[in-house]
Amino acid sequence: MPFSPNSLTAPFTLGAQIEARGTHPELAQRVAVRQGDRAWTYSELRNESVRTAHFLQSRLGRQGGQGAPHVAMVLENHLELLSLYGGCGYAGATLFGVNTGLRGDVLAGVLNQSEARVVVVDERFLPEIERVRDRLEFAKPEDILVLRTSDEHDLDGRDFRECLSQEVAKPDEALAAPEAQVTPETNLMVIYTSGTTGLPKGINNNHFKLLAIGMGVGRNLGLGVDDVGYACMPLFHSNAMFLGFQPAFFAGGTLAMRERFSASQFVPDVLRYGVTYWNYVGEPVHYILGAIDKQFGGDEARILAEVAGHADNRLRYALGNGASPPDIDRFTEWLGLEDMLELYGSTEAAISTFRRIGDPRGSVGEVSDPAVQILDEQGRECPPAELDADGKIVNYAEAVGEICRVAPDTSLFQGYYKNENANSSKYRDGVYHSGDLGHMLLHEGRRYLYFDGRTDDWIRKDGENFSAAQVARLVQEHPDVMLAAAYGVPCAVSDELVMVALKLRPGAAFDPAEFFRFCEGQVEHGSMDRKWFPDFVRVVEEFEYTQTQKVLVRYLKQQHFDRRRLPEAPLYFRTRGDDRYRDFDAAAFAALQRQFEAAERGDLLDR
Repeated sequence: MPFSPNSLTAPFTLGAQIEARGTHPELAQRVAVRQGDRAWTYSELRNESVRTAHFLQSRLGRQGGQGAPHVAMVLENHLELLSLYGGCGYAGATLFGVNTGLRGDVLAGVLNQSEARVVVVDERFLPEIERVRDRLEFAKPEDILVLRTSDEHDLDGRDFRECLSQEVAKPDEALAAPEAQVTPETNLMVIYTSGTTGLPKGINNNHFKLLAIGMGVGRNLGLGVDDVGYACMPLFHSNAMFLGFQPAFFAGGTLAMRERFSASQFVPDVLRYGVTYWNYVGEPVHYILGAIDKQFGGDEARILAEVAGHADNRLRYALGNGASPPDIDRFTEWLGLEDMLELYGSTEAAISTFRRIGDPRGSVGEVSDPAVQILDEQGRECPPAELDADGKIVNYAEAVGEICRVAPDTSLFQGYYKNENANSSKYRDGVYHSGDLGHMLLHEGRRYLYFDGRTDDWIRKDGENFSAAQVARLVQEHPDVMLAAAYGVPCAVSDELVMVALKLRPGAAFDPAEFFRFCEGQVEHGSMDRKWFPDFVRVVEEFEYTQTQKVLVRYLKQQHFDRRRLPEAPLYFRTRGDDRYRDFDAAAFAALQRQFEAAERGDLLDR
C-alpha cells in the first residue's frame, strides 16, 4: 500500500516512527538520507539506528549504569549523525547537539554540564576535544569516539564505525529493536542556544515536540515521498533539524546533506539531488546569490535559463528566516521557486509564525495565537504599527517591543536543561519572554509579525542567537582592553552584525591589525565562535553606566556605526576576506548606506 504518514499507528516516539517507516512495504527501500555518494534507505536508517542503540546501551551499561543516559555529539552533517539521533530515540537516551564552533572552557563546560558519558566527535574537531579532555568529568577517554573523516589521526580503538561493528554487528545485519522505556515526553535532544551569561543554554526537546514540528512543517509545505530536503545548515542546530530533517522524515521523503555550507556548491547540489525544498538562515541566501552572480558574470538571462530553467531543477520552496526582501525576490526568481517562506520561531518553540503566499512584504507571517503580544518595558501591549505613504513606520518607538506570549502555558517550550534561573527568567508572571523585538501590522483584519532584532543582551547572526556578554568577555581578554561591551547592529542582508565598544587601558592605542589577529586567535585557540568575531569596533574614552554600574548598551546600540551620529568617533570594520580592521570613515559609511537602501533596509540605520 502507498505510504501515508496519516495511516501510521505507531507511538509518537522517534524509534517507533523510524521502525514504522523502515519496515513499511512501500517506503522501506526508498532513500531516506544522502550525503555525497552515500545513501541509506529507510530500512538502512532503521538498521543503523538500532545498531547504534544497542551500542549505546552497551557502553552506558558497561559504565555501571549510573547516571543519566546522555550522549553528546560534536559532528558536522554526516549520515552517522542521524543514526546517532535515531539510536538515542530507540534507546531512550538524550542526545546533546554541541556546536562545532565551541572552543576551550566553553566546550569543556558544555560537555560537563551535559553529563554525557559517550561523546562522538568528527575527526575534524578531535584536536579541540583533545585540548580539553583532561577537563571532562563524565566521558572517559575510551568513550570519546571518533567519526573518521580523514586519515590524519591514529584513533587507537576509538573509531566509531569500527566500534559499532566489533561490539554490536556489521552494518548489513538487521537486529531487533532494543528494549527501552520511551514515551513521547522522553527528552530526546538538547539543542543549545546562548545564555546572557555563562555557558550556552541547552533547550529540552522531547520526542513529541520534534515529531510534531516535522509534522506541522511537512503538512504546511504539502510534502510527500518524492520530496527532497537539503541540509547544509548544521543539524546540531534547530533550523536544520526542525525544518530540514523532521519534515522530510514525516513525509517519507529524502534529506540530502552537505557536511557544511558552501555557496558555490549549492546549485550543483540542488540539481544533483533533485532538491525540492531548502531550510535557510539569512546570510547564506545572500552568499548563494553572490556565487551565482559571479559564476554567470551577472548575466540574468543566463541565470534564468541555466539555473531556474535547468531541466534538473526541482526546487519549489525555501523556508527560514533573516533574508532581506530584495534577496527573497532575487532568490525566488533565480532559483525558480514557487515561494520563499520567511518564518519566526526559536528553538524554544513557544512562539512561531509561518509566512504564506500573499502575506505582507517583509513580515514573518500571521499571528493566529491571541496570546502572542508585543509588550513594552512596563508589560503593556504595544499598539500596531502605523505606516506613512512610503510604508515607513511613524510610531516606531511605541509599536516596537518584546515579542511575548501571555498564557498559563509555554506551548512547545519544555524548559532549559539544568537551568532553573533561565526558566524563571524566560517565563515569569504568566508571560513567556522571547528576548526578541518586533511589531505587529494589521492588514485586512489580521495581525502580521515583523522581526526587529534582539534585545540588548542578545545578538542574532546567521540565524543563530548568542550572548553579547560572552563576546564582550572574550574581547576583554585583550591585554589593552580595560572594559568592553558587545551588541548587535543593523545588517543589510540578514539579522544583525556584531559590534564591540572598547575602553582601552591608559596609554594604550588601538592597533587594527593586531586586534584582528587577537580575535582570530580567540577563534582558533580560545572559546570564540567564528560568528562572534566582531564586524565593527568602536573605541570609547568612557562608557555611560546604569545606576547599578552596568554599561548602558542601549545608546551604543542606537548609535551603532552611524557616522552621522558619530562623526569623530574612532570606528573600524571588517568584511569577508579581510585580514585586518579598516577605518570606517564617511566614505565607507556612505557605501554601506547604499547597500542598505538597495536591500530596502535603509530605515534600520535611522532607528
